[in-house]
Amino acid sequence: MRLGIDLGGTKIEIIALGDGGKELVRRRVDTPKDSYHAVIATMRDLVVGVESELGTRGTVGIAIPGTISPITGLVKNANTTRLIGHPLDKDLGAALGRKVHVANDANCFALSEATDGAATGRDIVFGIIAGTGVGGGVCVGGRVLIGAHAIAGEWGHNPLPRPSVEEVQNAPECYCGCRGCIESWCSGPALSKQYKRRSGKDLTAIEIAAASKSGDAEAMALIEDFLDRFARAISTLVNILDPDAIVIGGGLSNMDILYSELSARVERYAFSPQGPTAILKNHHGDSSGVRGAAWLWPEK
Repeated sequence: MRLGIDLGGTKIEIIALGDGGKELVRRRVDTPKDSYHAVIATMRDLVVGVESELGTRGTVGIAIPGTISPITGLVKNANTTRLIGHPLDKDLGAALGRKVHVANDANCFALSEATDGAATGRDIVFGIIAGTGVGGGVCVGGRVLIGAHAIAGEWGHNPLPRPSVEEVQNAPECYCGCRGCIESWCSGPALSKQYKRRSGKDLTAIEIAAASKSGDAEAMALIEDFLDRFARAISTLVNILDPDAIVIGGGLSNMDILYSELSARVERYAFSPQGPTAILKNHHGDSSGVRGAAWLWPEK
C-alpha cells in the first residue's frame, strides 16, 4: 500500500493507493495554523488512522509547496512559511518510525500524470502548474528530477523568451525580485491585471477566456497575447528537454483553448520540432499532487 500526503497552506490531504493505483481511502483536514510541530502531528495522525482503518502499513510520500534543500536538509522556497528551515522528512519519519519521501508539489503532479494520468507510458514528461503562479516539474523514466539545488522544473522564474521592445519596456515586477518572469506574464493574476489595465474591469483568467469567446475585443486581444507568450515560454522547454508530453494543471488548465492552439504555436517557436508537441490536460485534476506523493516510492 502507498500513502500520499498533499501538504498545503489550508488543507492536508491523504490518500491510500492499492494495487494498480486503486484508491482505497481519502481524507482531508485543515492545516494547523499554530505551529510546525502541530503540522507534523496532524500528518502522523492521518497516517496512523488510515493504516489502522485498512489494517496494513504503507510507504509514505509527501507533496509540499516548496522543497528540501540538498545542502541543508531543510525546507526552502515554501509558501507555507512555517515549514521553512525544518527537516520535515526527518521529523515526520521519526514520528512514524520509518523513512518518508518528500518532493515539491509540481514534481508530484508530473509524476502522477506520467504514472497513471494523461501522460501514462510517456518517458519524458513536463508538468506545468499554471494558476496563481507558474511552476513545473520534470519526470523521466517514472522518476522525478530534483536537481543539485532542488529547483528542477522551476521555469516560471525564467524571463519571458523573445520579448518585444514593448514587453521589455513594460516588464512586470515579480515577487522573486526580478522583472519579466514568465510567471509575471502568464499566471492567472497576471492576466487579470492585464485585462483590468486594458478594460477597467475585474475578471478572472477563466472569465477572460469566456469573454473572448463571446466577442469581447479586449479579452480576445489579451488571450491572443497570452497564447503567444505561453507558446514562447513552452518552446524553451521543448528545446531543452524535448519532452514526450507536457501536461497542464492548475486553474488555467481549464482554458480549453490551450489544447487547440498551443501545440502549433510552440512548433512555430521551437528549434526544429518534427510534429506538434503533445500538450495535454491533466487527468487527475486536484488529486494529482496527493497521488504523485504516493508514487514517490518506486515499484519494487
